[in-house]
Amino acid sequence: MLRNWLSSEAIAGRTVEIVTDWTSHATLTGERVRLEPLTRDHTKGLFAAGSDPAIWTWLSLRQPTDLTEAEAMVEGILADTDRRAWAQIDARTGEVAGTTSFYAMNARHKIVSVGYTWIGSEWQRTGLNRESKLLLLRHAFDDLGANRVSWETDIRNLKSQKAIERLGAQREGVLRAHRVRPDGTIRDTVVYSLTGPEWPAVRTALSSSV
Repeated sequence: MLRNWLSSEAIAGRTVEIVTDWTSHATLTGERVRLEPLTRDHTKGLFAAGSDPAIWTWLSLRQPTDLTEAEAMVEGILADTDRRAWAQIDARTGEVAGTTSFYAMNARHKIVSVGYTWIGSEWQRTGLNRESKLLLLRHAFDDLGANRVSWETDIRNLKSQKAIERLGAQREGVLRAHRVRPDGTIRDTVVYSLTGPEWPAVRTALSSSV
């Protein structure tokens, strides 16, 4: 459920109405990475960035084998009304490095999930994706006033689990038989979350490490 959400907060002894726009899809800019709302213009860059088959091992999509399949992939992402997708742009070169998304957004309860994230092999272990997560978390908590941000990952994807844990997120548990992988096998999903009260300490730690 996406819409502007009106809430009230007591500030300096008076009640102030706060409006947060959960329908916004802003460009988010850091030193290493710029997150641009995904458009069809990013298709060629995504196709090039995703050329390593290893990137797609744990994703819910199959690797596009040509530009036509990449175009279909992007069209599918853009058609998903439950999702706000960004292209991850290398701020130093202007190249498309990958993509990431908000999904399962609910303005009433102020919750959002982060996922559908991948970056090309060239940008892995460069700090780009870590700064991307900082930008997304700032947007969720500081701009939108989120109460909770969550992540879901394949139980077999230990690399992803460790990366999420390094962000400061808390492991909540496992959803059994939660998804069907592209190869037809059944996936258990590990769920992580970060809440509003936990965010200030995480923000400080992340800001000092990117």
